[in-house]
Amino acid sequence: MATAEEFHRAQLAEGLATVLAIGTAVPLNCIEQSTFPDYYFRVTNSEHMINVKRKFRHMCENSTIKKRYTHLTEELVNQNPNMGAYLAPSLNTRQDMVAEEVPKLGKEAAEAAIKEWGQPKSKITHLIFSTNSSVHMPGADFHLTTLLGLRPSVKRSMMYLQVVSECLHGCHAAAAALRAAKDLAENNATARVLIVNSETTTLGFRGPSGAHPENLLGQALFGDAAAAMIVGSDPVAGLELPLFQIVSAAQTIIPGSAGAIVGQVREAGLVVHLRADVPGLIARNIEACLEEAFRPFGIRDWDSIFWIVHPGGPAILDQIEASLGLKPEKLRVSRRVLREYGNVSSASVVFIMDEMRRSSAEEGLSTTGEGLDWGVLFGFGPGHTVETVVLRSMP
Repeated sequence: MATAEEFHRAQLAEGLATVLAIGTAVPLNCIEQSTFPDYYFRVTNSEHMINVKRKFRHMCENSTIKKRYTHLTEELVNQNPNMGAYLAPSLNTRQDMVAEEVPKLGKEAAEAAIKEWGQPKSKITHLIFSTNSSVHMPGADFHLTTLLGLRPSVKRSMMYLQVVSECLHGCHAAAAALRAAKDLAENNATARVLIVNSETTTLGFRGPSGAHPENLLGQALFGDAAAAMIVGSDPVAGLELPLFQIVSAAQTIIPGSAGAIVGQVREAGLVVHLRADVPGLIARNIEACLEEAFRPFGIRDWDSIFWIVHPGGPAILDQIEASLGLKPEKLRVSRRVLREYGNVSSASVVFIMDEMRRSSAEEGLSTTGEGLDWGVLFGFGPGHTVETVVLRSMP
């Protein structure tokens, strides 16, 4: 008979947690950024706000975004006019929509990841579901288990809005999920963790207010999308294809940043307040996160690693690049994802990871990380929270 310690040691994996597959999904409804100001002010019955519309058009032009995807159509907004008004009671309507849409979009991304993984769904032992778009019980993790036909015994974890404490995981949730998946995979030798991030702007879409420019900024930047990853240690040779090793994962709060990003669920849906100094806060503190993460490996040249950075907006990417003196190509994949999808919250970094490994293969580079060995994944969210994940790319 084994002792408790012997039983514990037998459960541990031998190697690092590894991303084994990636899948993504977007809604069918695509909006061109160049036409969005006219569309937005029309569907919200706000065309009389000429000066606000002029300001909003300038925001859209400076966003560097080409197009975004959304579940909300003009027909849906017209059928639910309170959603188009500024801060009109509409939470029930919004929640009815996301209860179905969030797990549905997550299913599409998960199926793409499982197909690439190539293994039976019965081998999935854990599910981590992340969304900033739903507060239902049972949660989207429960519904996704049924939609995918996962084993009833799959071990589920849900990361989502907490109405009581009025907090949200925000755009750093995918990095936080990777941190949790790393612990699960390395402490459970045969574990295969399915991570799903499913985001929709349905909770936060509302009409313009000249007195609240942060609302306009959110309408100009955010889009809908879902992303999924399979994570496990000790990939089975010939059956599983490792993409990125998860070497370390850390979380830190920037001092003095408690009110930088605040999200609250109100009768009007999710209301987010952003301070104008968010890009500067990140840029001034990001090198300390890098130094702590890469000190054990003797790396100090930030151009020698690949970068997967949440594209909260062009100002964040610009200021990170300037503060660290990075070569322009270091953040090119983050800029590309922002251009093609907008800010899709927690799913953004997974889209970037997917785009990077695909473009690396297309360009004939030696590893999934643009031909480089070491890399960093950054997620940013309320708090202000910084998630720092050290990755190693695979051949």
